Amino acid sequence: MANSESLVPPQHIAIIMDGNGRWAKQRGLPRTAGHAAGAESFRRIANYCRTLGVKYLTVYAFSTENWKRSQDEIAGIMRLLRRYLEEALRDMEKNRVCFRFFGDLTRLSPQLQKLCLDAQSRSQDYDVQVNFCLNYGGRDEIVHAARAFAEEVAQGKRSPEELTEGLFENFLYSAGVPDPELVIRPSGEKRISNFLLWQSAYSEYVFMNVLWPDFTPEHLDEAIAEYHRRNRRFGGT
Repeated sequence: MANSESLVPPQHIAIIMDGNGRWAKQRGLPRTAGHAAGAESFRRIANYCRTLGVKYLTVYAFSTENWKRSQDEIAGIMRLLRRYLEEALRDMEKNRVCFRFFGDLTRLSPQLQKLCLDAQSRSQDYDVQVNFCLNYGGRDEIVHAARAFAEEVAQGKRSPEELTEGLFENFLYSAGVPDPELVIRPSGEKRISNFLLWQSAYSEYVFMNVLWPDFTPEHLDEAIAEYHRRNRRFGGT
């Protein structure tokens, strides 16, 4: 296992937190128990990232496709998120973590929307940033950004010829956040599942055969070590 102290971590790590349901099924537990265990894993890894000096951590918390799940499971996930945000708001001054939310929050309950906006507003001056992808999909984000740019064209504020990659990025949920250098997917699955499609164009992906609730700081060390073994050419030689 890698020694994290000897390797400089990427400034931005993104994680697809996958495998909660299977973790629960293996133990004969309801899926909500898997999500609760996954939430504890997130706390552990977020704290460890802060210790390592990671500046941005982006996690896939709830996708646009996850609404297809049972109402009980969705309600359980939202309860966990609400509880986490309530605790984060209470301890915000101590932890000094900045919160951002990528996704369309309008489908969430008014109470949860308010918690998200309060957390984002109250933490905006802190240094370490956690980005929650919530009711998020990579394709949906790109469509949302395209519509926002088209609206400015329709209003006469811009012309189509002005559009560049750099300008387009200003319309994404992640505007102002550097692209992730490393994207980690636990659970053994090897697909990107509509996650950060634009931002991860040149990210290094590390797929790991461990379910998210069992993901430890040692697994993160291993992923960072694998990242350092890659030769990042960005299309060059």
